[in-house]
Amino acid sequence: MSIQNKLKRLKKHMVNPVSTEAVPPQSTTQKEYDKTIDHAEYWEKLGAVPYFFEDDYCIIRKVEYPLDQMWGRYRFSEVRDAVSRWQDVKADHPLHAKDLDASQLFFFDTETTGLSGGAGNTIFMLGMSQIKEDHVLVNQFFLPGPGSEVALYHYFLNHVKELRNLVTYNGKSFDWPQVKTRHTLIRDYVPSLPEFGHFDLLHGARRLWKDSLPAVKLSVVEKEILGVNRIHDTPGYLAPMLYFQYCKEGNPSLLEGVFQHNEWDVLSLITLYTHMSRVIQGNGLRTEREIFEAARWFESLNEHERAISFYNEVLQTGSSLHYQSKKSLSLLYKKHNQINTAVQYWHELIKENDLDEEPAIELSKYYEHSIKDYEKALYYAVKAHTIWKGKKRLLKRKEEQERQIFAKRIERLEQRIIQYS
Repeated sequence: MSIQNKLKRLKKHMVNPVSTEAVPPQSTTQKEYDKTIDHAEYWEKLGAVPYFFEDDYCIIRKVEYPLDQMWGRYRFSEVRDAVSRWQDVKADHPLHAKDLDASQLFFFDTETTGLSGGAGNTIFMLGMSQIKEDHVLVNQFFLPGPGSEVALYHYFLNHVKELRNLVTYNGKSFDWPQVKTRHTLIRDYVPSLPEFGHFDLLHGARRLWKDSLPAVKLSVVEKEILGVNRIHDTPGYLAPMLYFQYCKEGNPSLLEGVFQHNEWDVLSLITLYTHMSRVIQGNGLRTEREIFEAARWFESLNEHERAISFYNEVLQTGSSLHYQSKKSLSLLYKKHNQINTAVQYWHELIKENDLDEEPAIELSKYYEHSIKDYEKALYYAVKAHTIWKGKKRLLKRKEEQERQIFAKRIERLEQRIIQYS
């Protein structure tokens, strides 16, 4: 863009406020279209059209999918049921779609010129999918050149202003902060950033699968959890290089794989949110590990009733997570003053695992403080200490602290036995 045109734009915005009315991509005759942008025929073949704003433009691409199409394990339409079921979940949760309709979510991902944050990193593609009445709509907003960000964000921000909730994968740490950074640089020329709720599915993936997957990258979760297998996908790390090459050569065919990669990303987010919601809601097919991790998640949120329900569900499976679930349940029952159930579990845990000192410690506390049976309290204190001594520890400072706690407990109990004998 020339200096004269930039000054003309600045002058216009000094006297006229930015229009916040959404403007659809302008239609032109083929002759005018060819004169306006380069490679018009290729963009049209790709399903993309230009959107003009003042003397700039961006590229808008739209793709539709039927709602009953399978994407991995689920049909796109099943996200509606997942969102609807959230309305019956009384517990608080970071993925709770309270008072939302599936059509108010937009599943969002960006392609950028680098993986670091800051003003030096440019977003060259904003991709989103959305549930419509009878189809899934994918919108991709593409930056044809570094000087066209005003046109890009003018269209994008008008397009999403009625939506209520972002769904991303690492969007809280990367994608949306990048949008905010770019918006700061051009905020005098485009609409304000809307306020959105935000579901970041990366945090959920870490909660549910960090111990069962080699990594929680979206591509790994897609393949191992969702059953989505990409064929001939352009890796995300190639996107910046391909964009720079496009900027140098002006050949949009270089970016066809990038458009497809981004499109698949925002479609997979629909399936991922559907599956995560089902796991957390206690609905549909779930693995024992998923049920257990969902229980731990609820426990960390102090939603103990839901956590107890999920831990008990794991107990019914007889899986390798049985012991850990019973141990977590015992401590939750203790917190809720269901001490008899907790004690029963501690006795069972000692029989099931003679390498864990914690149930014995809890029993020692129980017999000392609740029952005043100091002999039994001493018995379990010594038992716990014996198990503890058989373990190797890396942190000497922590080892010494724990040793002193055991020594004080045992000494105190021995004195009380003498005192009351």
